[in-house]
Amino acid sequence: MSERFTETLHVDYAQSLGVTKVLYDNNSSLQHIQVFENDRFGRVLTLDGVVQTTQGDEFIYHEMLTHVPILAHGNATRILIIGGGDGGMAREVLRHKSVEKVTMVEIDEGVVAFSKTYLPSLSNGAFDDPRLDLVIADGADFMATSTDEFDVIIIDSTDPVGPGEVLFTDSFYGHAKRRLAKDGVLVTQNGVPFMQPSELTGTMRAFQQLFADWGCYIASIPTYAGGPMAFGWGSDSSKARDVDVAVLTKRLDAAGLDLGYYTPSVHKAAFSLPRYIEKLLP
Repeated sequence: MSERFTETLHVDYAQSLGVTKVLYDNNSSLQHIQVFENDRFGRVLTLDGVVQTTQGDEFIYHEMLTHVPILAHGNATRILIIGGGDGGMAREVLRHKSVEKVTMVEIDEGVVAFSKTYLPSLSNGAFDDPRLDLVIADGADFMATSTDEFDVIIIDSTDPVGPGEVLFTDSFYGHAKRRLAKDGVLVTQNGVPFMQPSELTGTMRAFQQLFADWGCYIASIPTYAGGPMAFGWGSDSSKARDVDVAVLTKRLDAAGLDLGYYTPSVHKAAFSLPRYIEKLLP
């Protein structure tokens, strides 16, 4: 294996993945998109030189951003996903038969189109589910103008550079809060705190001002290198965070899900943070 892909996200640190075959390498109207094969991780999706997801470890990210808020809420029927053009987040949300409607807002139609062709296992039929309403639009504009309410809002954004930058602003989070139904939960992708501390701190400062119950939880995802990834959590009710393992187990059993990473015990433990991450919270 001679060819390698080196990620360009961090100035002082990089991860390198072997490339056995390039499947797609082109520019959409907004981003440079690549898909290549790697012996360990399978197919790898990158946007503007940054790994977005891989067949090998995507289940960890998608399970923890969907099942944690949905099972914690306990009665989530209306879900909003901002981003997630590869379809992985929609796939996991739609595994809950109790979910009645999923609105997915993706800014780049090109990501959706080529993901259907080159990464079909990620969406696994989600784009054909009648409960999914796919909206090609800017997520920030949608959040500012929508009048709908949602039980769970999932911000499946890229890092705060390029098209994803606007999804990390105080005004965006303020608009998102107004779209939450009573007892609703907002969760966000907040990067790897060891490598991107300001990303988490900035979001948590906004959440502290907006939500009665705010914080973050973590999960370790191999290709999001540099330590565990953080997911922001915001709600105006403590009900969802206070659910215990026994109730989560009952809800998981009722949903009939066979998962690869999430368990009720992992769910609760994910909110226990290492000290260096605690210090990043306001």
